[in-house]
This record gives sequence, structure tokens and C-alpha cells, in this order.
Amino acid sequence: MGETRGGTRWARNARIAILLGVLAVVVLYALVDVRRRRERNSWRRSLEVAVVLVERGPVDPAAVSELRERAHALERRLGEERARYGSGPPPFRFQLFGPVPSSESPPTPASDGLLDLASHAWHSRRYFESVDERANVPSRAFDSRVYLIVRPPADAERTSVEGQSEQGGRIGSVEVELDETMVDLALFVATHELFHTLGASDKYDDRGFALAPQGLAEPDRQPLYPQAAAEVMARNVALAPDRERPPDSLEELRVGAATATEIGWLMAP
Repeated sequence: MGETRGGTRWARNARIAILLGVLAVVVLYALVDVRRRRERNSWRRSLEVAVVLVERGPVDPAAVSELRERAHALERRLGEERARYGSGPPPFRFQLFGPVPSSESPPTPASDGLLDLASHAWHSRRYFESVDERANVPSRAFDSRVYLIVRPPADAERTSVEGQSEQGGRIGSVEVELDETMVDLALFVATHELFHTLGASDKYDDRGFALAPQGLAEPDRQPLYPQAAAEVMARNVALAPDRERPPDSLEELRVGAATATEIGWLMAP
């Protein structure tokens, strides 16, 4: 009987030791990952960003080709914005992958409840791992990854684009009805989601209009409206406090001081 109790106690202690070991590995990995994510905001080097094209239906090859070409213009535009806040290496290097076909969009959480969010995180990881495998994306080689889920326009007169991302994480995604007229807007929204992964917050109110002054590209402009460009985290060009339009091109993309502070381009006052 004593040996049985001793054996049971030994087995229990062994299980506890294994669980503690697993927990220690998980915590260590999390700490290392957090440190690496924070290191991105030091801007001592260019951040490597994967842009992964996921095709839901036949998209015009000319639009895909244009998107690849305009990614270089986005690198340049963001480099110009970085230079307004200080010197350093080019802030981003984009590498495009795909397109790979998919019958599904990225999962969305059913609610803000803890269980739903945990389920969403698990299903999202499975979804993006599957895409990475099919697109040959070496995910660990990149500081952030943005997935462009593209599909043909449902209506020749109207197109849509929307995104979601991990605040301070590594992954963002954008769904867009892609044709050649939507390429720059798709890349603008991709940049918005990319900046979320670096810690930037939205700069618009609950109605979707740019907050003043932090959501305005030129907060000192006189007269204040109409603005001539769009702050990246406010998304649109503010024409009046309650009237906006989407940016026409990447040349209208601006990174305001509040966003620059959040991502580490500008020191907090």
C-alpha cells in the first residue's frame, strides 16, 4: 500500500513538473516575442513586411500586377513620411507573396467574450498558417504580415475595402474588391492595419469621421478644412468635420504626429 501511495505521489509530482516546464517555455516564448515586437519600434533597421495575396475568385491580373508595382511606391511614400520625423534607414521593406486561392475569408470573432476571442485566435492562426504554407511564406522572417484577401468587384459602380489586425501584434488583414482603380486604396488600408501591429490607434470617432486634431493630416492648416491628405489612422481625407472622401492615391497618405509618437518615430512630449 505504501509503495502504491508513493508511486501515485511520484506520478503526480512528475505531471506537475512537466506542466510547470511547459508553462515556463510558454512564458519564456511570450516574453521573447513581446521583446522582439517592441524592438520593431526602435527603427534601428528597416522592418521586413510580408504582403500576402489571397484570391477569392478570379481577379484581373492587371490589378494584381499593378498592386505589386505600387508596393514600391508605398515604400517610398512611407520613407518620405519617416524623414519628416528624423533620419534613419528606410522604415519598411515589403515582399509580396501569392496570390493563392482560398474559398474562405479570415475568421472574425463572434463576440468580445473571452471564449469567443480565444476561439477566434485559434482559428485565425490555423487560417494564416494554411495560407503561409501554400504561399511559401517564411513567417518567422518577417516583423509583420499583412494579408490582402482580394476578390472581383460585385458591382461595377461600387467597390469595398475593410480590414482588421492585432493591436501591437504581427498580423493584419484587408479584404478588398480589387480592380485597377482600387490598388492604392487597398495599399492605404493595408498600411493602416500594418500600423496597428506597431501600436498605432485609430484616429476616427464612433461615426467614422477623423478626430481633430490627431486624425488630421495637417492639423495647423488654415482654414482647417478641407484637408489635402489623409492621416493613415483616420483613413479618409477630411473635407469638413462630418464629410470625408477616400484617398485617391498613396501621395495623399500622411502619418500625423500622434501616430508617429505611438509607433516610435517621434518622442512623446
